[in-house]
Amino acid sequence: MVHHLPRAVLAAFALSLGLALAGLGVSAAPAQAQQGYGNTYSTPELVQTGHKFFGSAAGGLATVIEKAVSQYGQPNGYVLGEEGGGAIVGGLRYGEGMLHTRDRGTHKVFWQGPSIGWDFGGEGSRTMMLVYNLPSVDAIFQRFGGVDGSLYLIGGFGMTAMVAGNVVVVPVRAGVGARLGANIGYLKFTPQATWNPF
Repeated sequence: MVHHLPRAVLAAFALSLGLALAGLGVSAAPAQAQQGYGNTYSTPELVQTGHKFFGSAAGGLATVIEKAVSQYGQPNGYVLGEEGGGAIVGGLRYGEGMLHTRDRGTHKVFWQGPSIGWDFGGEGSRTMMLVYNLPSVDAIFQRFGGVDGSLYLIGGFGMTAMVAGNVVVVPVRAGVGARLGANIGYLKFTPQATWNPF
């Protein structure tokens, strides 16, 4: 059964989301990865790590990672984690995982974010996020807005790109459930868990 949200709630949600995205300066074009941000991970390393993480569900993973590398280059970090979310027009997503870097160690991260649009359903998924141009661990703790036209689907995996300044995060997801439709939104990374997606 679909519950209709009051128009005032949707309007306030849309306004909050719009202001947050405007503050991010989200670009309509994919950001190009830059060099000089520490040691990067090679495509074979990422594919091997992803196969171990996703297990038997990893059929189309290599193609998706190759697509990400062809667009954004080699990442200097990645996150392995799990997330859940759902939507009835307005949606929410929550997750947690570990940020891996070559020269700055491994760090616990959490993420939350709202979305709005023609979007219905629920999901739970394992998520591998490729992180580009990360100058420090603290640079992950901000809001990342979606890049228009960055959606890519193959073999049960989906890939999108999100950007904040020069830092690009490319979530690669595989899981159960369905989120049908199109939406706009952002992810906010934090060092501790929080229920506040804004």
